[in-house]
Amino acid sequence: MTSAPDNSVSGNAAPVRPSILVANDDGIFSPGLKALALAMADIGDVTVVAPDVEQSAVGHGITIRRPLRFKHTASAGFGEIPAYRVDGTPADCVVLGVHLRGQFDLVVSGINLGPNLGDDLTHSGTVAAAIEAMALGLPAIAFSQQATAQGEYDFAASAAYAARLAREVLARGLPPRTLLNVNFPARAFEGVRVTRVGDHRWEDSIVTRTDPEGREYHWVAGISRAADAADLTTDYGAVQAGCISVTPVRLDLTARDLMQEVEGYLPALPTGVASR
Repeated sequence: MTSAPDNSVSGNAAPVRPSILVANDDGIFSPGLKALALAMADIGDVTVVAPDVEQSAVGHGITIRRPLRFKHTASAGFGEIPAYRVDGTPADCVVLGVHLRGQFDLVVSGINLGPNLGDDLTHSGTVAAAIEAMALGLPAIAFSQQATAQGEYDFAASAAYAARLAREVLARGLPPRTLLNVNFPARAFEGVRVTRVGDHRWEDSIVTRTDPEGREYHWVAGISRAADAADLTTDYGAVQAGCISVTPVRLDLTARDLMQEVEGYLPALPTGVASR
């Protein structure tokens, strides 16, 4: 477990408030980001670092081929909370936030406009920000919310619950290389479930059209599928049932159960080729 911040009181000194970095992938002006930052300000000292434009589905990209701009953005409407925009990815935001604004006790990402369930975790910029924080040794939580049938969002209850969960993580810590992926349903919460990553995925399709000059262009489209949609132990199933889904996610890509099998069929080096 990561160590929790020392918030003890010494003499008459006020308790030390935890330092919280808030990032996202929907951009600095996202209402979900603002709701999360304001909720976190009730429990700690908040710094917001977010992309200057939407960076949804960019995954865990890091910008290394060009410089990045890091600009204070009072117009984003965070009041006394310092907020900065970055012309890069969500992971870039975490890297710059940590290195330019000091050590943080917790990194939270979101609240994303739309859920991040099942295979979404592999391309979500919201989750990628949490992964980058985790890689830097910081406890991290990614928050996402389902839209209503009309495409609307109400973040009040979600942000309030996010702050309660953040308090617990600050007090207890998280194991190394582990984060929490949290998804909120659009409607009134029916409960909270600890879930596993489900089978939800997108079956991609390509829509090809022609522009006014006769040249082809392509849209990547897709249909949402989940074979285990009725399974309430999965993230997708829990959210569909109206529950908050909390999924502990561990970043360990090694297929340990296959290591011995693969070793058994590895071709030998050709004769005369020396190993290094």
